[in-house]
Amino acid sequence: MTSSPDSPGTLVLAGTPIGDVSDAPPRLSKELADADVIAAEDTRRLRRLTQALGVTPGGRVVSYFEGNESARTPELVEALAGGARVLLVTDAGMPSVSDPGYRLVAAAVERDIKVTAVPGPSAVLTALALSGLPVDRFCFEGFLPRKAGERMGRLREVAEERRTLVYFEAPHRLDDTLAAMAEAFGADRRAAVCRELTKTYEEVKRGPLGELAKWAAEGVRGEITVVVEGAPEKGADSLDASELVRRVQVREEAGERRKEAIAAVAAEAGLPKREVFDAVVAAKNAARGAPSESKGLS
Repeated sequence: MTSSPDSPGTLVLAGTPIGDVSDAPPRLSKELADADVIAAEDTRRLRRLTQALGVTPGGRVVSYFEGNESARTPELVEALAGGARVLLVTDAGMPSVSDPGYRLVAAAVERDIKVTAVPGPSAVLTALALSGLPVDRFCFEGFLPRKAGERMGRLREVAEERRTLVYFEAPHRLDDTLAAMAEAFGADRRAAVCRELTKTYEEVKRGPLGELAKWAAEGVRGEITVVVEGAPEKGADSLDASELVRRVQVREEAGERRKEAIAAVAAEAGLPKREVFDAVVAAKNAARGAPSESKGLS
C-alpha cells in the first residue's frame, strides 16, 4: 500500500484492452496490485481481467459507473486527499473517453491532486488508423442522441466539418445512424464501420455512407466505431445559391442568428456578405411565391 496521510495521493487513469487481453499495457498489472483503491466501471469485468492477467488486487475495489459517478466522486477525492493511490479503470479503453472518469479528474484537479495515466488501447485511435481516411486532423463525437430529430440536428451541426469524424454507436442503431449520416453529409461521403476491434471477428467495412447504410440494414453485431470523412473543401466557384442557402440553414438550425450565419458562410466561401444575403432572401421569397426583395443585412 502507498497511502500516506501526510501528502495527497495520486489518481491513475488506466487503459484496459478493448478486445484482446494481451493488449493490456505492462504497467497495468503493477498498478492493479499496488493501488489502495480500484474504482471499476464493472467489478465483474475487473475480476475477469485480473484473473486473465494473473494479478491479485492489493487494495479495496469499488464500483464507479454512470449511475453512481456523482455520488462516489467525493468519496474517492477524500481518499486521494488522504494519500491514497486510486486506480480508475473502465470496461474497455481509456477512462473519461465516453466512459466514467471526467468528474473524478475534474474534482482531483480542483483539489490540486496529481493525476496521471497508464496509456492503453483506444477504439478511437485504432478505428482511425484502420479506416483508410485522413487522420492528420479529427474530431471525436462520441455517441449520437437516440431520438431521430436530435440525432439529425447534431449531424447537421458538423455537416461542413473538414476534419475526419469518429463516432461510437450501438449495433441495433447503426442502420438508422448511417442512414441519417447519408442524409446529413451526402450518400457519397466515405466512411468506415469498425466492428469488434482486436477481437476474433474484427471487421472493417469501408465505403460510401449510402452503401454502408444498406449493408447495416441487414443487421450488425458487436461493438461499433464509425469513422466518417470530413467535408470536402469547396471553392467559391463551386458554390451555387442553393448551396449557400443550405449552409446558412445548417448554421441557423445549430443556433446561430441569421446575420452571423450569413457572415460566416460568406467568409468560408470568400464571397461578399451581400451575395449570400441575397441568395437567402431569394430562397425565402421563392418558398413564399413572392418576388425577390433585398432590404439590408441588419
